[in-house]
Amino acid sequence: MEIFPYMEESDYEQLVFCQDKNSGLKAIIAIHDTTLGPALGGTRMWSYDSEDDAIEDALRLARGMTYKNAAAGLNLGGGKAVIIGDPKKDKNPEMFRAFGRYIQSLNGRYITAEDVGTTVGDMDLIYMETDFVTGTSAEFGSSGNPSPVTGYGLYMGMKAAANEAFGSDSLEGKTVAVQGVGNVAYTLCEHLYAEGANLIVTDINKEAIKRAEDAFGAKAVAPDEIYSAECDIFAPCALGAAINDETIPQLKAKVIAGSANNQLKSDKHGELLHEKGIVYAPDYVINSGGVINVSDELNGYNKDRAMKKVDTIYDNLSKVFAISRRDNIPANIAADRMAEERIQSLKASRGQFLLNGHHTLSRR
Repeated sequence: MEIFPYMEESDYEQLVFCQDKNSGLKAIIAIHDTTLGPALGGTRMWSYDSEDDAIEDALRLARGMTYKNAAAGLNLGGGKAVIIGDPKKDKNPEMFRAFGRYIQSLNGRYITAEDVGTTVGDMDLIYMETDFVTGTSAEFGSSGNPSPVTGYGLYMGMKAAANEAFGSDSLEGKTVAVQGVGNVAYTLCEHLYAEGANLIVTDINKEAIKRAEDAFGAKAVAPDEIYSAECDIFAPCALGAAINDETIPQLKAKVIAGSANNQLKSDKHGELLHEKGIVYAPDYVINSGGVINVSDELNGYNKDRAMKKVDTIYDNLSKVFAISRRDNIPANIAADRMAEERIQSLKASRGQFLLNGHHTLSRR
């Protein structure tokens, strides 16, 4: 791939290649935008088919984090790192310590966290070499498992979407169809059940379904039946691209609000939902509870303060829906616009983030 034209198109700031022969480290750090603050985004370890695939993934994910952090109201920019390798067999302590030294060399422009293929233990190894890491073990001041916080943020966002669709944010008596009942969605179900919502669930994991049936009296359906379920709200909490040409005609729901990443197969599907009058809660806004939570670690973690910030997901989505109405655009485009407006507003008075600004040397 031609790297500079790709970076220029979306105005990326920096791409860093990290290599350590001893440990086998081959890593790429992408920093998209630091207007709002240092770039925060996780480190993914994956067996990429090619170096080009790894570079493109790092760049794509970094840009996504810019929008996610901006839309969440965080004073953080967007970045991401990828390590090329099989997380099940290629890891070693020296790899993550070497990677931590590369992060330290960026002097705070990039802060990492756990992602696909990496663990809390890996973050602890990185922490041995740099302070610019979140999601470490509890003894290092970590916020712990992010799933419950993400699930709670999802619940708050769902209430905002319900308010937009039904004129009330009460979920009592509403029927919610949940696709995928993993850790985040299970927490969502706990909150919905406590408020008196009715639950329909599906999952490829039969144990997850039984758990939801036993705990919440949920009705189970086959995976391909969840789209056409008679419900008020559809919550895609499994794979991406669940909202597509095949599934949209089946939907009975008036609201789509789930935790899965990249729920729309393409922007045209956001347009289709808009035309149908279905309220869509953009994924990177509604599922931002986890990043909001770990970002609080940067100030010395305080759970009450973090949870109050997670509550603002309700307000952020309300702003998205207001922009959608104001400009008569789909909610996914409105979310991008909200993030871009915030970045542009600050860019007028601030440039790229630097931990230590330049000091002119005095001449003798």
